[in-house]
Amino acid sequence: MKIIVGLSGGVDSSVTAYLLKEQGYDVEAMFMQNWHDITGTLHGECEWEEEKLVAEMVAKKIGIPFHFVDLSDDYRKQVVDYMFSEYAAGRTPNPDVLCNSKIKFASFLKKVEELGGDFVATGHYCKKETVEVDGKPVYRILAGDDPNKDQSYFLCQLSQEQLSKAMFPIGHLTKPQVREIARQAGLPSAEKKDSQGICFVGKVDLPVFLQQYLKQKEGNVVEIFKDDYAKILSREFKDEFTPIRYLPTDGKVIGKHIGVQYYTIGQRHGLNIGGHQGSIFIIATDIATNTIYVGEGKDHPGLYRKGLKVNASEVHWIRPDLRMEIGEKRRYLVRIRYRQPLQKCTLMMKEDGMYFLFDSPQRGVTPGQFAVWYSDDGEMLGSGPIKD
Repeated sequence: MKIIVGLSGGVDSSVTAYLLKEQGYDVEAMFMQNWHDITGTLHGECEWEEEKLVAEMVAKKIGIPFHFVDLSDDYRKQVVDYMFSEYAAGRTPNPDVLCNSKIKFASFLKKVEELGGDFVATGHYCKKETVEVDGKPVYRILAGDDPNKDQSYFLCQLSQEQLSKAMFPIGHLTKPQVREIARQAGLPSAEKKDSQGICFVGKVDLPVFLQQYLKQKEGNVVEIFKDDYAKILSREFKDEFTPIRYLPTDGKVIGKHIGVQYYTIGQRHGLNIGGHQGSIFIIATDIATNTIYVGEGKDHPGLYRKGLKVNASEVHWIRPDLRMEIGEKRRYLVRIRYRQPLQKCTLMMKEDGMYFLFDSPQRGVTPGQFAVWYSDDGEMLGSGPIKD
């Protein structure tokens, strides 16, 4: 059985390859280049040439063949174009989720199969189990054992077919344990810092990065005062699942911004507006009028919602055998962003989509981000992008 490791040059994928080799598998490494353009990329962060060099050194140290593949065309079409289109529509996408479902376990997997690989292994902190349902194997994704590094969220759009070819060898380990294994094995990546920013692009100055395709357009920043919120709510409230639609006349213009597409709900930095005792947060954006609405204080009621919706066409079940029928209601644990503690929630399946009603109001519900639901034992069951 041949296993191809997606070797990035980081410590996690390095230890993944090392452990598989130690366990006696036929292991090879493949480094993927997915991005060339450095516009907006902060200097010295995730430069692919350096990553490739470290990955080659790791493969040599372990004693496994090393391959290189350029998937930048696929990455631009499947991930970056999607990201720009979402920002242009006033939503905040999660490109790392698409990177896994469209690149690592799609385009990259095809290259793995061309090399005769049976499985693709990655350094994700999550676990995979196989159970039998109606005489057929069904694959489960479970949270990693390190609560500070669980990365199951980023795999929330994978399919059963993709999971059948996937391996996650470090899901039972903590990050410190992985570091120690790398040190003991003398791997060149043992002390390498974790990568940050957009998957395969690196840490970026987001406005500069987005300005490659999205032009600046000055608009108003309107403050919604807490004292006026109840009046607005009485006019606008439809149900728990529909966000409040503010009007420019609901508040006071307190500044200017460079374009709604550069900002996201819950954001605190980047507006450069003073004169407040507490911090101001973005509570809503309106792409049609190019208006940003803000509120003062992290307890501003506009920051919180009890419900959200995922459109029916975008509801994705990792476990199709557990799919909810129209009219069905279930209790699950849900997170709406990476590393958010799991939240108790009631899910309701209707003809037009999946409705989520949380036990407690959620801060910063952001259209475009993924709502992901889990069972009580930590299995990730499905996901979908949050509707506007």
